[in-house]
Amino acid sequence: QVQLVESGGGLVQAGDSLRLSCTSSGRDTSEYPMAWFRQGPGKERDLVAAITWSGERKAYGDFVKGRFIVSKDNARNTLYLQMNSLEPEDTAVYYCAASDVYRGPPSGSRSSYVYWGQGTQVTVSS
Repeated sequence: QVQLVESGGGLVQAGDSLRLSCTSSGRDTSEYPMAWFRQGPGKERDLVAAITWSGERKAYGDFVKGRFIVSKDNARNTLYLQMNSLEPEDTAVYYCAASDVYRGPPSGSRSSYVYWGQGTQVTVSS
C-alpha cells in the first residue's frame, strides 16, 4: 500500500506562485510514475502534470501553457508541483496520484493511477 499526503495549498492572488508537495510512504514509489490532477467545483478531475520515475519524461495538461513544473525527488519520496502565474481558473482541489506500473509512462489517464492523496485546496483570487 502507498499513502500520499499533499501539502502547500492555500489562498493566493492572481499572478502569484505556489509549490505543492506530495510525500509518499508505505511502498517505495521511486520507480513508478506519479501525477498531479485537479478538480474544480462541478468539473471533472483533470490531469495537471505527470512524470516518469526518473523524471526524464513529463506530460502536462493543455491549460498549463508552461506555467507549471512537475518534479520528483526520489530520495525524499516527494513529488512537487511548482505553479507560477496562477489564475482564478486554477482554483481547484489538487490531488497527487501514483501508478503501479513499474517504470511506466507519464499517463494522463486517471485510470492509470491506483493510489491517491486526499487533496489540497488551491484558491486563486482575482
